[in-house]
Amino acid sequence: MEHTTEMKERDALYAQLQNEAASLDTIHAMLGSGKWTMDFDESGAMTRVNWSDEFRRMLGYRDANDFPDVLESWSDLLHPEDKERILREFNETIADYTGKKTYDVEYRLLTKNAGYRWFRAVGKPTRRADGSPITYVGVFLDITERKDMLAKLAHQQESLNAALEEANQANKAKTAFLSNMSHEIRTPMNAIIGLNNIALNDPTISEQTREYLERIGVSAHHLLGIINDILDMSRIESGRMTIKSEEFSFAKMLEQINTIVSGQCNDKGLKYDCRTIGTIEDYYIGDAMKLRQVLINILGNAVKFTPEGGAVSFTIEDVKRLNRQATLRFTISDTGIGMSEEFLPRIFDAFSQEDSSSTNKFGSTGLGMPITKSIVELMNGQIEVESEKGVGTTFVVTITLTQANRDTGEADEFELHPHDMSVLVIDDDRIACNHAQLVLSHLGITCETVLSGEEAVELVRIRHTRREDFNLILVDWKMPGMDGVETTRRIRAIVGDNTPIIILTSYSWEDIEGEAREAGVDTFAAKPLFAGTVMDEFRAAFRKKNSDLVRRTVDLKGRRVLLAEDVAINAEIMMMVLSMREMDVDHAENGKIAVEMYQGHEPGYYDAILMDMRMPEMDGLEATRIIRATDQADAKTIPIIALTANAFDEDVQRSMQAGLNAHLSKPVEPDLLFETLEELLAE
Repeated sequence: MEHTTEMKERDALYAQLQNEAASLDTIHAMLGSGKWTMDFDESGAMTRVNWSDEFRRMLGYRDANDFPDVLESWSDLLHPEDKERILREFNETIADYTGKKTYDVEYRLLTKNAGYRWFRAVGKPTRRADGSPITYVGVFLDITERKDMLAKLAHQQESLNAALEEANQANKAKTAFLSNMSHEIRTPMNAIIGLNNIALNDPTISEQTREYLERIGVSAHHLLGIINDILDMSRIESGRMTIKSEEFSFAKMLEQINTIVSGQCNDKGLKYDCRTIGTIEDYYIGDAMKLRQVLINILGNAVKFTPEGGAVSFTIEDVKRLNRQATLRFTISDTGIGMSEEFLPRIFDAFSQEDSSSTNKFGSTGLGMPITKSIVELMNGQIEVESEKGVGTTFVVTITLTQANRDTGEADEFELHPHDMSVLVIDDDRIACNHAQLVLSHLGITCETVLSGEEAVELVRIRHTRREDFNLILVDWKMPGMDGVETTRRIRAIVGDNTPIIILTSYSWEDIEGEAREAGVDTFAAKPLFAGTVMDEFRAAFRKKNSDLVRRTVDLKGRRVLLAEDVAINAEIMMMVLSMREMDVDHAENGKIAVEMYQGHEPGYYDAILMDMRMPEMDGLEATRIIRATDQADAKTIPIIALTANAFDEDVQRSMQAGLNAHLSKPVEPDLLFETLEELLAE
């Protein structure tokens, strides 16, 4: 009976093996793989080996005469570097009576005619109840092509890593070069522009010499602009230009832009118009410097390429608001020379110009538009252009900014609250009047509008007779018939000096400031109008008329400054500049000496320190850190201003982190230096 049962089990196992063998044959045919089978007796000894004909052909052999069915036919062909590892794996799989181990290895075999090739072998024994092996069945796959491909990929990856490291090193070298170049170029430019400014302030020079010096100044600033363009382009290409996210006054930024552009248009005989559509906030969060650079680049080109008698228009429109994100559309149009349809696709290519003669005629480098486009894209914005030869050009820039949490309606220092105010707006442009009403309505202010000076004078006369004078009058400068200055003069004759009058202008008001002040204008506000600007100017006028609160001013005469500067010519120029305001200057040749001179005097001896950044012995950052860390009474409060050729954003950040109060890039404009000193010394 036991013998019969054993026979049945053996027959069943044999049938199972036949089925598995048939399945394997099908798989081998599909994969083009080879196969082996090995049999073992009950003691676990190998009794038979069979290599499939497919496997023999993979190795270049024909039949069992060429490649006998013995284990050594295979093992003798193993690569010397693989043999010990593969035989160990092979035998350990057979010896694992738990049945858990699977034979899965990759190795090289010597073929008959093709040298060594790579194979993958996978196999697993079938076992008796006691775990002893019955058969050992497995497959071979030729993986030489896959191995070659992986080796190529690994080599490529290694080459890419090496190239990436080389590129990183090149970028570091380029970064250092840019920083050094910026410093080395700006240092002599500082001397040129500084000496030129000093010479222009000499009242004894002849008119011809003054004209020559002014031309030198214009050329120097033009050269500085070219240098800045090249440095900006290099920083963009190296990925080192970053976009800030800081709160800024949009109204003041726009005022600065309009002051520059309107002055350029006025000098060239162009009509300039700037207006806003929709609700434009006074404050946003973004990168004001980069946004200003974009807009001035485009507006500057519009002025540059528009002949006398033409026009430049600038429109800002609020097009979308979502989750405190405000999308603004800036449209800049001109009636200039325009561009051909063929050139438009290349307008944003570096050094690209439609007409090479424009380089000399208009002073163009071909970098302005590529830089502008790159900055817009860094700000996640879009820029588009339309142009027609001989007709003009329109640029449209769309940028999304974050709204700032500002309350422009705060007016608790006034006797009057916004909703109690009565305002008159005088402007011949009906759209400008409507915009003023919209802006003031956000403060809760209602206002009346008139379209001419004559109407304004009559309305003011009527209100004054009724003892219902306006609390504030906003009057446009440029109006047909009676302009803003004459309108103010006549209104003052009616209401006297009590009512604040603010003159509105898209132009630079320096040309009319004397006449306007004499006529009774209290202050000026730039178009387009912003609520915050109106309130700021009204506060200033109100304080001046109704209180003793006046802005503190600082007399720089006699103030003592410590100047740290290693370049002799720069130090000489800076001392001459400071002497223009009768300031006393002590000079230190490097940061180490500057620290010693500061520590060698009692607190308060120096009113401010002007610190160059790159100096031998000790640079400006280290010197500032040491001064700030000393125990002198004014160590934390003395104003320290960086005067440096290091003009990049990261340089400014390092200055602030070191404890400097301000960062002025060389060439330093004297007016900006004096303004900075006055501001810091007034605190």
